[in-house]
Amino acid sequence: MTAFELYLKANVKKFDKYLATFFKDGTHTDMGRYLYEPLKSFSDNAGKRHRPLICLLACEAVGGDPVKAWPSAAAIEHFHTAALIHDDIEDSSLTRRELPCMHISEGLGLAINAGDLALALVCGTVVDDPGLDDRTKIRVLAELVAMTTRTIEGQALDIGWARDDRFDLTIEDYFVMADHKTAFYSGGVPLAVGAIVGGGTPDQIEALRSFGMASGLAFQIQDDVLNLVGTKEATRKDFRSDIVEGKRTLVAIHALTNSTQRDRLLQILSARTEDPGLLDEAVRIMTDSGSIAYARVHALTIITDAKHDLEAAVPPSRARDLLCSMADFFVKRAS
Repeated sequence: MTAFELYLKANVKKFDKYLATFFKDGTHTDMGRYLYEPLKSFSDNAGKRHRPLICLLACEAVGGDPVKAWPSAAAIEHFHTAALIHDDIEDSSLTRRELPCMHISEGLGLAINAGDLALALVCGTVVDDPGLDDRTKIRVLAELVAMTTRTIEGQALDIGWARDDRFDLTIEDYFVMADHKTAFYSGGVPLAVGAIVGGGTPDQIEALRSFGMASGLAFQIQDDVLNLVGTKEATRKDFRSDIVEGKRTLVAIHALTNSTQRDRLLQILSARTEDPGLLDEAVRIMTDSGSIAYARVHALTIITDAKHDLEAAVPPSRARDLLCSMADFFVKRAS
């Protein structure tokens, strides 16, 4: 287990308890039943909490008190919750971390509404933070608004390309989509916000943002790979759903560009099939074309360069070491 995984394990329960304070029952008893309780249950089943916890590390890395960054970190996690609820609806997913998606358990309307509340909590949490001065609040809010916009832009590309059966895409197109859909909110903005709250210099803030963007992109690439060949993914997520949904992942785009069996792969991706034999065939084509290996090497290269740049810009500390460990974890994880 990496140092970063140990850090997550040691801090996740404490942060979970803090997040639970945001899910009140409202002014009517039924608001709890139809809104706050489902949202709390969804948030409780939220995984490793790496986004808020790296925000705290960034604050510490620039010499700040990480406790001061807790509300801003919670705001980022509220956005993650909203994004997952809405993403499950947009992808017509059935399960999320082995449980029914909220639109399955509560119905489409209530799920959309709960996701909207989580979005409202993003800015509301920062506005209500008594520990930040107004100038810092505005800076953090600007980051969160930009993060939300970029993520929605990336999601539009991801969904639109699939809807319109677009396979005329380049690897550069993929990087634009992945940066927007994942890297801003999974790495870049959490680290920039933590550094802002911690009083970091402009250079430190931008160095941490760049490191987070690189780490977030590597995280998405590894997700793409795990969806195809991950050992634990088969029981914990919709294994090979990227093929079923015809997703334009780095692996798929590289294979469509380089494989001698391009037409056959295109046929399978266009069919939106759930046939295990055809899914296996698609993965074999991607493997034979070197596309899975290409994605893994690219993620490792991104991380290696990003760690070097971070170490040059941010002074040595426990927090910096943990962030470097985070980057290694992102590309070596099996789930």
